[in-house]
Amino acid sequence: MPPKNANGQKIFGICERLAQKLKYELCDAGIEKEPTGRYLRVYIDQEGGVTLDDCEKYHRAVQPLLEEFDYDFLEVCSPGIDRPLKTKRDIEKSLGLMVEAKLYKPLDGQKSAQGLLREMNEEQVVLLCGEETVSFPRKTVAQVRLVPDLSALNEDDEESGR
Repeated sequence: MPPKNANGQKIFGICERLAQKLKYELCDAGIEKEPTGRYLRVYIDQEGGVTLDDCEKYHRAVQPLLEEFDYDFLEVCSPGIDRPLKTKRDIEKSLGLMVEAKLYKPLDGQKSAQGLLREMNEEQVVLLCGEETVSFPRKTVAQVRLVPDLSALNEDDEESGR
């Protein structure tokens, strides 16, 4: 989802064109202010995930294209297995998967809910929590993030005797 300000939109556009050219998916790009400086962070992905070499390749290609912007550090990263769902593609790929919805304010004493993602659009987020379908108005949801399935890792550990 491109940022709303002009510089953010320009950064996102530059990063998106390069990602397409290099056969990556741009998940997010923008400047984030932190106590140590201004970080221009770019999150890329591809089928099967990205490697450190992929991040380095993209970093070397994008850096000269972003020289006009005021930032202290450029980071190119994977969005991670617990990535927040931001784009329409993220949402489509995550339907039926376990997610956690974090709310701006507690609802019925809860500030988050976990369940299988059934729907997410401009109006609502719908989760299947056990046998119950729960719907939240989209404006009450701060973030929806994938919940990593670590069961395969546990099975590997059991098989190897760890």
